[in-house]
Amino acid sequence: MVRVSGVDEDAVAAGVVDPTPERVVGVLAEAKARTVVAAGDDAVVVGCDSMLHFDGELVGKPGTAQRARERWGKLAGGTGVLLTGHAVLRVVGGEVVGSATGVEATTIRFSAPTQDEIDAYVASGEPLAVAGAFTIDGLGGWFVDSIEGNASSVVGISLPLTRRLLGEVGVSVTELWRSTT
Repeated sequence: MVRVSGVDEDAVAAGVVDPTPERVVGVLAEAKARTVVAAGDDAVVVGCDSMLHFDGELVGKPGTAQRARERWGKLAGGTGVLLTGHAVLRVVGGEVVGSATGVEATTIRFSAPTQDEIDAYVASGEPLAVAGAFTIDGLGGWFVDSIEGNASSVVGISLPLTRRLLGEVGVSVTELWRSTT
């Protein structure tokens, strides 16, 4: 089941002590996971967050067409590092009995789309609500020349990182494959 946390990402990020890019992404992932824990639940909760570290700046979702267009003006032809943070919580009876957090870095090399291509991409709405204003599994994939690292982390959930974090809280990924019927 997917639950949207509704976490105010800007407020959480502003309160991070020692705000390295990796720490900010990890804290955001954990805040999202802890927000969706429900009383009485027995569950494994995975909270995720991604931000692009580009040209010394940590950027999340642009939110507006203007910001997305400005961001692509900078990204075009450049290289950034997408930081993907995950927090795994093991929950029994609504209480967190185990937690693990980690961050994975993936290098993204952007192509140099024309202004018309950028305008069309922004007009699609896709880049407005995604970290760094791009995707590789949608229309934005046309403007990514290469990635160095784990592709699943760029899509949104790093399978290797999630498997490792599950192990840290005592859950084998194969337990999640079992049918409940």
